[in-house]
Amino acid sequence: MPGSRILLAHSYYLKYDPKQTRKMKPYPPLATLHLAGYLRKLGHEVALFDAMLAEGEHAFAQALAGHRPDLVVLFEDNFNFLSKMCLTRMREAALNMVRLAAGQGRVVVAAGSDMSDHPEFYLDAGADAVAIGEGDHAVAEIAALISGPSPAALGADGRTQLLAGLESIPGLVFNRVPGGRAQTASRAPERQPDRFGPPAWDLVDFGRYREAWLAAHGRFSLNMASTRGCPFHCNWCAKPIWGQRYAMRNPAGVAEEMATLCRIAQPDHIWFADDIFGLKPGWVADFGREVNARGCRIPFTIQSRVDLMTPDAVEGLRLAGCEEVWLGAESGSQHVLDAMDKGTSISDIHAARSRLRQAGIRASFFIQFGYPGEAWADIVATLNLIATAAPDDIGVSVSYPLPGTRFHDMVRAQLGAKHNWSDSDDLAVLFEGAYPSEFYRALRDFAHLDHDARRADAPALQARRDAAWAELVSLEARLRSRAPTRLPGPGQPLAVPDLSLGWN
Repeated sequence: MPGSRILLAHSYYLKYDPKQTRKMKPYPPLATLHLAGYLRKLGHEVALFDAMLAEGEHAFAQALAGHRPDLVVLFEDNFNFLSKMCLTRMREAALNMVRLAAGQGRVVVAAGSDMSDHPEFYLDAGADAVAIGEGDHAVAEIAALISGPSPAALGADGRTQLLAGLESIPGLVFNRVPGGRAQTASRAPERQPDRFGPPAWDLVDFGRYREAWLAAHGRFSLNMASTRGCPFHCNWCAKPIWGQRYAMRNPAGVAEEMATLCRIAQPDHIWFADDIFGLKPGWVADFGREVNARGCRIPFTIQSRVDLMTPDAVEGLRLAGCEEVWLGAESGSQHVLDAMDKGTSISDIHAARSRLRQAGIRASFFIQFGYPGEAWADIVATLNLIATAAPDDIGVSVSYPLPGTRFHDMVRAQLGAKHNWSDSDDLAVLFEGAYPSEFYRALRDFAHLDHDARRADAPALQARRDAAWAELVSLEARLRSRAPTRLPGPGQPLAVPDLSLGWN
């Protein structure tokens, strides 16, 4: 039996996110490409609509008309943290794409973080099914189900009979015709992600990505992933796709994929989009050996935790060619880290920074303000952490409650009509925070300005920083009545803000 004609798509349009458009660091939809490679291996004909650099949903309509697929799969890039944030502007685009495909009588399946959290939005828009969690196997089984005569040519009765087979596929929510909505048994994530095979890189227009990167940054970066999931328990981290599962690819397979990219795309840099790269130092060492054996050593960036930056792990990263590590530092207050169930300490943060510096690897910090219970003293402690540890770069955000997290459960009763940010620069406080959104936006801007001023011998920039600090202190004093009162625990001294932040 011939395979299905499948159009894969995702809905992250860079042009709909002003902050990311300014940053101009576009990456191909990695999870979507992994699925494309897997479906091809199973004998299906696969095309890709890549929204990242597209002009809008009208471009998707043109792709539908050009490919005339049997199956349309809106499969979000689960390795892209922006997709995990479930931004409402991208949700609107996704729902429009579902409507366009359903309006042409195509079988439509949707999968991703927002789909797993809110399948009803996508089913109401016309999707035949939503894959909950890791959707690769479920999509493959749907593709096998509809192989043969085009569902669009079967008529209403034939199509209904065909889709009745969804009942037997685990991991789906779908509209039963007739009979309302149904959900099948859950499906555990794949423990051996090498089964999916390498991404279908030939579907990517490398020229457009290269042009965008070179114009903005002077070098071309591509993305890879060596693992799926994260085994740690930070209570604000949403895990609708892989849950607590953590699965690693074979280091030789990852090195072979890097060699392939080296040959077909010549990137100058690789961004490993794993939530946690190289959990086992031995894996990192093996990966480095496999890369060097293939002569394809490319500088790369990873994400990790401060407590994983052991001497052996850092040495393995150095030998493998790691250029930069983004660390989830989050806060300079141990009280806040403990409230987050982060499982790390302030001393871990400083130790990781020091080891990476000694190895010649850039260390950058993810910082999160606004977690419940964080007071002004905690904020100042975080600013002092950034000043003393001197990371090479920082990314600043505000605590963001997403469904399925303990943090979301904690603040659920405080949520208003707005549950998601519209774009990545929104920074709205969606619950009853210590301060309103305007304060955290000013704090974000000050943290970046202070970081830049400390790294540059530029009096004008430092004067701007000093003025911004005075404005922030004034804003905090005006809004202080909303701030929580937090008493120290047994044996803990009362935190006193260093309002000078150590400045001379």
